[in-house]
Amino acid sequence: MQELKIFTGTANPEFARRVATLAGVRLGECEIKRFADGEIWVKFAENIRGNDVFIVQPTNPPADHLLELLLMIDAAKRASADRITAVVPYFGYARQDRKDQPRVAISARLIAELISTAGADRVLAMDLHASQIQGFFNIPVDHLYAARVFTDIIRRQKIERLCIVSPDLGNMKIARAYAKRLDADLAIVDKRRAAHNVAEAMNILGDVNGKNVVLIDDIIDTAGTMAAAITAIRGAGANSVQVACTHAVLSGDAIDRLEASKIDALHVTDTLPLNLPKGIPEWVHVASVAGEFAEAILCTHEDRSISSMFDYNRS
Repeated sequence: MQELKIFTGTANPEFARRVATLAGVRLGECEIKRFADGEIWVKFAENIRGNDVFIVQPTNPPADHLLELLLMIDAAKRASADRITAVVPYFGYARQDRKDQPRVAISARLIAELISTAGADRVLAMDLHASQIQGFFNIPVDHLYAARVFTDIIRRQKIERLCIVSPDLGNMKIARAYAKRLDADLAIVDKRRAAHNVAEAMNILGDVNGKNVVLIDDIIDTAGTMAAAITAIRGAGANSVQVACTHAVLSGDAIDRLEASKIDALHVTDTLPLNLPKGIPEWVHVASVAGEFAEAILCTHEDRSISSMFDYNRS
């Protein structure tokens, strides 16, 4: 069996270290430098010939993170790695996954093609914005879910009159899976989007009056959609509102918007580094999914099935 090696770019090195530690291996050495004009230079600082290489790098902005991943894949390929797996905890540009209006790019497809063309043999990602993005790749994709982690967090709270709510139609399937496993009620927020990063919650489909709500989503960016959903749910009589979201982008005034909406708690994962200007508020709780990725990496390396890890979306 080839030797397992895990490397990281600069996007989220602490997460990669946790993954490597839980997988029982040392994080590999890779030099990443920048020339004076910002051009990126990559070199693996150890032999990887014939090895099973996993490169951990989310592709959140700036675009340098994506370029680092592509250059690391290319360098690993040229260094004769036996197999290269791109471990992308957060797959950026996934929100542009279809041509919903004239003259727009389908960026999710382009990024998938770039990763494949660079030389990756597999992709390991968590909570893609849309499951069909897996079909944009011409290489195998293992799609993990943070649901196992969040379900445990919710279950430990022993919440009475629990209601799982999806903030939109697109997330309804995974919300239904949560509700089924937690024996909870289910509701959905019907909204209309006026423009990018601007959403107006219209009404609640389902009964949240007197219930303790947990909103489920894959990504919070500016928090406009989520804040509007929380406000609408509060207005419909909910006792409390928590949010479980995998990818905490939290751009701009996202934290202020959520706080103004009177959110009770926000549960996020460490797929992205949480670098907030004012620090992390006490109502924001970060749960690690490094164990999920370490388990998936070991299963992949040992050619064992990992289907039980990414079947949460089945209802």
